[in-house]
Amino acid sequence: MRIGELARRTGITARMLRYYEEQGLITPQRGDNGYRDYDEALVERAEKIRCFLDAGVPTRAIAPMLHSVERSHEVVPSTAPELRAMLVRERDRMTERIDSLKRNRASLTELIDAMDRGDAQSAGSA
Repeated sequence: MRIGELARRTGITARMLRYYEEQGLITPQRGDNGYRDYDEALVERAEKIRCFLDAGVPTRAIAPMLHSVERSHEVVPSTAPELRAMLVRERDRMTERIDSLKRNRASLTELIDAMDRGDAQSAGSA
Protein backbone atom coordinates (compact mmCIF):
# COMPACT_ATOMS: atom_id res chain seq x y z
CA MET A 1 0.00 0.00 0.00
CA ARG A 2 1.11 3.58 -0.52
CA ILE A 3 1.83 6.01 2.28
CA GLY A 4 -1.53 7.76 1.87
CA GLU A 5 -3.38 4.51 2.46
CA LEU A 6 -1.26 3.73 5.53
CA ALA A 7 -1.92 7.25 6.82
CA ARG A 8 -5.66 6.86 6.28
CA ARG A 9 -5.81 3.46 7.96
CA THR A 10 -3.75 4.47 11.00
CA GLY A 11 -4.74 8.10 11.42
CA ILE A 12 -1.05 9.00 11.36
CA THR A 13 0.06 11.71 8.96
CA ALA A 14 2.29 10.82 6.02
CA ARG A 15 4.85 13.24 7.41
CA MET A 16 4.94 11.38 10.73
CA LEU A 17 5.18 8.03 8.94
CA ARG A 18 8.22 9.33 7.06
CA TYR A 19 9.68 10.38 10.40
CA TYR A 20 9.14 6.84 11.73
CA GLU A 21 11.01 5.63 8.67
CA GLU A 22 13.88 8.09 9.24
CA GLN A 23 14.15 6.80 12.80
CA GLY A 24 14.35 3.21 11.56
CA LEU A 25 11.06 2.25 13.20
CA ILE A 26 9.30 1.21 9.98
CA THR A 27 10.85 0.03 6.75
CA PRO A 28 8.76 0.03 3.60
CA GLN A 29 9.74 -1.87 0.49
CA ARG A 30 10.63 0.13 -2.62
CA GLY A 31 8.97 -0.58 -5.94
CA ASP A 32 10.77 -0.47 -9.28
CA ASN A 33 9.45 3.06 -9.64
CA GLY A 34 11.06 4.05 -6.32
CA TYR A 35 7.76 4.49 -4.52
CA ARG A 36 7.42 3.23 -0.97
CA ASP A 37 5.28 0.13 -0.59
CA TYR A 38 4.01 -0.43 2.94
CA ASP A 39 3.32 -3.99 4.03
CA GLU A 40 0.09 -4.84 5.84
CA ALA A 41 2.03 -5.59 9.03
CA LEU A 42 3.18 -1.97 9.19
CA VAL A 43 -0.37 -0.86 10.02
CA GLU A 44 -0.18 -2.47 13.45
CA ARG A 45 3.48 -1.50 13.93
CA ALA A 46 2.77 2.17 13.16
CA GLU A 47 -0.13 2.13 15.63
CA LYS A 48 2.14 0.67 18.34
CA ILE A 49 4.73 3.35 17.65
CA ARG A 50 2.09 6.06 17.95
CA CYS A 51 0.91 4.60 21.28
CA PHE A 52 4.45 4.60 22.64
CA LEU A 53 5.01 8.18 21.48
CA ASP A 54 1.67 9.28 22.95
CA ALA A 55 2.80 7.77 26.25
CA GLY A 56 5.93 9.93 26.12
CA VAL A 57 8.43 7.24 25.17
CA PRO A 58 11.25 8.75 23.06
CA THR A 59 11.90 7.26 19.63
CA ARG A 60 15.32 5.96 20.72
CA ALA A 61 13.58 3.69 23.22
CA ILE A 62 10.84 2.49 20.90
CA ALA A 63 12.87 0.20 18.60
CA PRO A 64 13.95 -2.23 21.34
CA MET A 65 10.47 -2.10 22.87
CA LEU A 66 8.91 -3.01 19.52
CA HIS A 67 11.35 -5.86 19.13
CA SER A 68 10.30 -7.26 22.49
CA VAL A 69 6.55 -6.72 21.96
CA GLU A 70 6.55 -8.17 18.45
CA ARG A 71 8.50 -11.23 19.56
CA SER A 72 5.95 -12.09 22.27
CA HIS A 73 8.03 -10.31 24.90
CA GLU A 74 11.16 -12.23 23.95
CA VAL A 75 14.21 -10.20 24.95
CA VAL A 76 17.56 -10.80 23.32
CA PRO A 77 19.79 -11.85 26.25
CA SER A 78 22.79 -9.75 25.21
CA THR A 79 20.72 -6.56 25.29
CA ALA A 80 18.40 -7.45 28.18
CA PRO A 81 20.22 -5.49 30.96
CA GLU A 82 20.52 -2.32 28.86
CA LEU A 83 16.98 -2.60 27.56
CA ARG A 84 15.60 -3.23 31.03
CA ALA A 85 17.45 -0.23 32.46
CA MET A 86 16.14 2.00 29.68
CA LEU A 87 12.58 0.73 30.15
CA VAL A 88 12.77 1.31 33.92
CA ARG A 89 13.98 4.88 33.32
CA GLU A 90 11.18 5.53 30.84
CA ARG A 91 8.56 4.02 33.16
CA ASP A 92 9.80 6.13 36.07
CA ARG A 93 9.82 9.27 33.90
CA MET A 94 6.24 8.53 32.80
CA THR A 95 5.19 7.99 36.44
CA GLU A 96 6.63 11.40 37.37
CA ARG A 97 4.77 12.97 34.47
CA ILE A 98 1.51 11.29 35.47
CA ASP A 99 1.93 12.46 39.08
CA SER A 100 2.57 16.01 37.89
CA LEU A 101 -0.49 15.92 35.63
CA LYS A 102 -2.62 14.66 38.54
CA ARG A 103 -1.42 17.53 40.75
CA ASN A 104 -2.14 20.05 37.99
CA ARG A 105 -5.59 18.57 37.42
CA ALA A 106 -6.38 18.80 41.14
CA SER A 107 -5.29 22.46 41.18
CA LEU A 108 -7.49 23.24 38.18
CA THR A 109 -10.43 21.44 39.77
CA GLU A 110 -10.01 23.49 42.96
CA LEU A 111 -9.89 26.71 40.94
CA ILE A 112 -12.96 25.76 38.90
CA ASP A 113 -14.85 24.81 42.08
CA ALA A 114 -13.90 28.12 43.71
CA MET A 115 -15.06 30.01 40.62
CA ASP A 116 -18.34 28.07 40.61
CA ARG A 117 -18.91 28.89 44.30
CA GLY A 118 -18.16 32.53 43.59
CA ASP A 119 -20.66 32.63 40.69
CA ALA A 120 -23.34 31.01 42.85
CA GLN A 121 -22.74 33.52 45.66
CA SER A 122 -22.84 36.44 43.21
CA ALA A 123 -26.09 35.19 41.69
CA GLY A 124 -27.68 34.80 45.13
CA SER A 125 -26.89 38.36 46.18
CA ALA A 126 -28.31 39.96 43.04
